[in-house]
Amino acid sequence: MPSFDVTRSRFRLSDDDVFVLAQLATGQPVPAAMEPAAARLRDAGLADGAGQLSALLLPLMRTVVQPSVIVSLEAGGRQGVLHHGLLIGDDHVVCHETWPGQEEAEYRLVEPRTVVWTLADLIALRQSDGDATEEVVETTVGVLEAGLAALEKASSTPGADERALVAEALRAAGGDGVAARLAELVVELRSQWRMTAAWQGRQDGAQGVVARAVAAWDCGPLGYWLRELPAEPLAEGGAQAGAPFRLRRVAAKRVWQELTALLPDATELTTA
Repeated sequence: MPSFDVTRSRFRLSDDDVFVLAQLATGQPVPAAMEPAAARLRDAGLADGAGQLSALLLPLMRTVVQPSVIVSLEAGGRQGVLHHGLLIGDDHVVCHETWPGQEEAEYRLVEPRTVVWTLADLIALRQSDGDATEEVVETTVGVLEAGLAALEKASSTPGADERALVAEALRAAGGDGVAARLAELVVELRSQWRMTAAWQGRQDGAQGVVARAVAAWDCGPLGYWLRELPAEPLAEGGAQAGAPFRLRRVAAKRVWQELTALLPDATELTTA
């Protein structure tokens, strides 16, 4: 059931709810298949029988239907993959966050001046205790996938030694040289995330969608690791098993800089 918190301008909405609201906001008809969602929105007081949106929703929906910049975050961990993001408009910024196992996401307005802070919060970025000693771990996508598969199996086996089983799988897949260190990272992996910013602009002299992306691992006590290979954006279908995979340990400050660099500057938006 959709709901809202007027004190913080936040709303809990499913994908169907957002679709119906976007149709109403742009004057488009609501398909018959979406009538249950439309009824829920009316019951929640977010729309009326004539299809008019609640005034509480107007700043949010203006941004949702016509954003200048779309930032999407795909974060994977032991609870599965979650999708969060930001929609940046001319006057407002909307943050949306999902929750494991829940159909609805939270949509809220955030202060435009805090966009980078909000992105950092979405990935749970924390200040490092000190400068991270640079370290590089290299293998192949196939070796990594073998380790991740072993972790998934070990996680569902009571009493299993996750680190030993992951290291064994990495060695069996041909990653003997990095098995010990990569097994530590895989076991401590809190999330592996990919963040992409996209907007209308010019690229190579042609008008179209411009995008920048960054990917990283959050390994908890073992720090932050930028995923340098496979490079973003990934080709459709993902990387092949034999493709190189490389992680580089970095300080939290470097991750912050990468988040800042994702966003277009005023000149890029002006030419869009």
